[in-house]
Amino acid sequence: MKKNGSIKTDIKRMPGYLFIGFWCLFTFVVICWIICASLSTTPEIFSDRLLKTGVHFENYYNALVTHNVYKYFINSIIYTVTACFGVIIIGAPCAYALARFVFRGKKALQNLFVAALGIPQIMIIMPLFSLITNMNLKDSRIILIILYICINVPFTIFFMIPFFRNLPSSLEESAAIDGCSQLKTFWKIMLPLAQPGIITVTIFNFITIWNEYFMSLIFANKTDLRPVAVGLYSMIQSMRYTGDWAGMFAAVVIVFLPTFILYLFLSEKIIAGITGGSVKG
Repeated sequence: MKKNGSIKTDIKRMPGYLFIGFWCLFTFVVICWIICASLSTTPEIFSDRLLKTGVHFENYYNALVTHNVYKYFINSIIYTVTACFGVIIIGAPCAYALARFVFRGKKALQNLFVAALGIPQIMIIMPLFSLITNMNLKDSRIILIILYICINVPFTIFFMIPFFRNLPSSLEESAAIDGCSQLKTFWKIMLPLAQPGIITVTIFNFITIWNEYFMSLIFANKTDLRPVAVGLYSMIQSMRYTGDWAGMFAAVVIVFLPTFILYLFLSEKIIAGITGGSVKG
């Protein structure tokens, strides 16, 4: 039997439980409705008779081929995977140096990265646009990837510092005794041990870059360069002429699928990664 204190605690938490339960139910209903709409026809969507004439998988074909969603999807994969890899290659060694070494200006450099997190993107868009336009580098995949890397490096460094700081120093001492250089110690020993943090921050960066809209709209607005966020917006704009709302909902499901799969299969790693950085290991 539960003690009186435990029952009182559960009663106090009941409003929170109800709110979370309602929010989960609402989200589940919305997602199910979108999936059903993506498998229905446009007249069925507007008449609120979803799936009346059966399942229409051709909506996904129309979204991928007719509305060029497959191009946007491939572009987003290229941008996201390449940028996430580049962020880890740059951010992880920086975080390791700030966490494990003592040098002049360390505190100021660390505060600089923290301050960079509070700068809104809209404040740097116009200077970047002017600079990139003057260099004739606009509408380039490379430029957009570099921008994604630079913007997400401060968060990655800030997130990874606790993971490297909490690793035991005896590992570095043992590696030094065995004749291992500091660089080799990082790549061979310390970086693999920080895997939970790397996985977690990579998931966050993946979701951020995958759903990014404003910067890609400015620097990659050509049809062949558009990621899914900009491509989906262009589809919505074209609905006034095509009227293929079923295809649009199919495109929404296609765009939503990667992040949903990440949360579905890696939710435990996300939670472990978030809590792991604050626990002394």
